[in-house]
Amino acid sequence: MQISRVRGTSDILPGTTEKWQAMEQTMHQICREYAYREIRTPIFEHTELFLRGVGETTDIVEKEMYTFLDKGGRSITLRPEGTAAIARAYLENKMFAQPQPIKLYCAGPMFRYDRPQAGRLRQFHQFDVEVIGAEGPGADAEIIVLAMDFLARLGLKNLQLHINSVGCPQCRQVLPEKLRTYFSGEVGDLCGDCRTRIDRNPLRVLDCKNGKCRDIGREAPTPLDCLCTACTEHFEQVRRQLDILGIECVVNPRLVRGLDYYTRTAFEILFTESGAQNAVGGGGRYDGLMETIGGASVPAVGFAIGLERVLLLLDRQDVSLDTSVGLEAFVAVAGDTEQLATRILADLRKEGLAADRDYAGRSLKAQMKYAGKTQVPLVVITGEDEAARGVAVVRMMTTGEQTEVPIEMVAERVRTLSGR
Repeated sequence: MQISRVRGTSDILPGTTEKWQAMEQTMHQICREYAYREIRTPIFEHTELFLRGVGETTDIVEKEMYTFLDKGGRSITLRPEGTAAIARAYLENKMFAQPQPIKLYCAGPMFRYDRPQAGRLRQFHQFDVEVIGAEGPGADAEIIVLAMDFLARLGLKNLQLHINSVGCPQCRQVLPEKLRTYFSGEVGDLCGDCRTRIDRNPLRVLDCKNGKCRDIGREAPTPLDCLCTACTEHFEQVRRQLDILGIECVVNPRLVRGLDYYTRTAFEILFTESGAQNAVGGGGRYDGLMETIGGASVPAVGFAIGLERVLLLLDRQDVSLDTSVGLEAFVAVAGDTEQLATRILADLRKEGLAADRDYAGRSLKAQMKYAGKTQVPLVVITGEDEAARGVAVVRMMTTGEQTEVPIEMVAERVRTLSGR
């Protein structure tokens, strides 16, 4: 029986990898412009990092993590998200001793045991951006602007920013009991998850996607109802700065996100189509995360964007990324000229040209047919008669025009014709 890929994973094939490269190039460029530096963390961490960092009562920890014991009996988890690992790296590598804030970004695979569907895989890729060591609302606004700018540069349209403040630990103290009181008469009508959440983490009930739970909780108290003066001022300043920067937002009091580490600002970027909304990415402030995983209290804010989902939505909107990274020249071997073809191919590559040649021993006609299918713009033909005269033929595939060029000048001529 033929072995297939594991359910919930995907093969990113040539033709699609170029789209990924174009998206990643935009990611690197925008982060350079906003003065963020790349960080790369391991794809697996000690399970304790996510139990403490993400939260034991979250769906990610309770239902979705890939956790196993290694050969030393240690509990290891494939990272389900990037922020906790970046926070751990910040503390472990004493980045707090550097000038603050530290502005970081990363992109890579994450792993969650979720129900596979379009744009949601068990191995998926996220673009994460974090500002660590800045507590002012300006950092929150910049993070949101960067996320919106990234998606706009890719050409994604119909985006809507939803924003909320979930408050600080002090002003949030009264909310759990208010929520328990509100739902007390209808606990039996909530979904199974929410019946558990009411006791362990009632704020998560507001995040439930179950239609009946949302209906029951429509008038439930929200974090905005309980904000202290400092959190209220922080939220208003974030909104004012977004307004100055021309970023429209919708205040969504029910938005709490699915991770326990959020404080104050929480936001999601939604794609709207035919009345339906799908989250493309989101984030917020997490001032208590460092302390939760064993460090000092350090303010921080960040976001994550799902890259598979972005590509899916770009395709849905017929947005084409710049994927012009194909062959620039092909060397067709005619007769006994393989050594000459190898030499010319090496010369082309030394000029920085993307070039290839025939390795299948096909006829010249078959090689030219292959070149046409690959849409390579220039073909260099090494024939025995031409080689005896010290020349090769350079053919422009779009016009059919071809000229004989001295062998030592072929690479330069191809580079010129390629517009280099």
